[in-house]
Amino acid sequence: MKKRKLGNNLEVSAIGLGCMGMSSGYGPAGDRSEMIAVIRSAVERGVTFFDTAEVYGPFANEELVGEALAPVRAQVVIATKFGFGIDPDTGKQHGLDSRPEHIKQVAEASLKRLRTDVIDLFYQHRVDLDVPIEDVAGAVRDLIAQGKVKHFGLSEAGVSTIRRAHAVQRVTALQSEYSLWWREPENEVLPALEELGIGFVPFSPLGRGFLTGAIDDNTTFASHDMRNTLPRFSADARKANQDVVDLLRDIAKPKKATPAQIALAWLLAQKPWIVPIPGTTKPHRLEENIGAASIELTADDLRSIESAVSKVSVQGARYPEHLQKLVGR
Repeated sequence: MKKRKLGNNLEVSAIGLGCMGMSSGYGPAGDRSEMIAVIRSAVERGVTFFDTAEVYGPFANEELVGEALAPVRAQVVIATKFGFGIDPDTGKQHGLDSRPEHIKQVAEASLKRLRTDVIDLFYQHRVDLDVPIEDVAGAVRDLIAQGKVKHFGLSEAGVSTIRRAHAVQRVTALQSEYSLWWREPENEVLPALEELGIGFVPFSPLGRGFLTGAIDDNTTFASHDMRNTLPRFSADARKANQDVVDLLRDIAKPKKATPAQIALAWLLAQKPWIVPIPGTTKPHRLEENIGAASIELTADDLRSIESAVSKVSVQGARYPEHLQKLVGR
């Protein structure tokens, strides 16, 4: 697999693996041994970049990733996140918490769960308006000085916050949603990242599975699947948004590719410092996603995609209002 650089000097595989869905978010957690096998299979196929967070589970996903990657720790880059208040006994969330003392407590706990002595990339999961971002960046700077963290990242932050944080401690990567059906980062975020030399890690690069073509208006989700709460995944919105998948199928067919592979290849073609992290629990989907790294889209292909996508109006809000409030701050 080809490599890419995030920020100044963090080298990772061109496509990473988002591990959240193995433990939470999209229904029941996967079988532990099967999920470990998927993660290790990703390593064997050249993936070196793995994404988790304390809140996934909570805690269970970090433990899973830690166990799976322990035998190959020196070969991989592990990213995890802080920023939520979580009761350590019950796992119950109680809002945001990016107080410096809490960040340092989370780092210690994450190191244990991940079975490592250093976190490669430590993201603030969501911007906490009760804590100045300068204090957050300072806390991570301290952890870097202590050798417990290598790189600082932000997730879903707005441009002003990114600039203020970067002035205190170099930001290596921003993680936010970006795909052919959510392109808001192009407006302000991507130009700022390019100016500052910060890498970009799109999560949900396949539209939470929609851009694979495996979901339609008749699909039903498990009771705990977060997509049940997202306006973009209402039955009416899914029906309306099939035009996006049909477009990807049309582009994929002559290339003997899949809609998912075209969606990922399109992201890779946008900037050399973009590294998508599609998640999966299925070996065949892992193979499919990794295959996208070898698909070359020409300038003509990209113009055709742009022209076609511009005629499609994606229906449904990305998040319900209470979650959208945590984005872009």
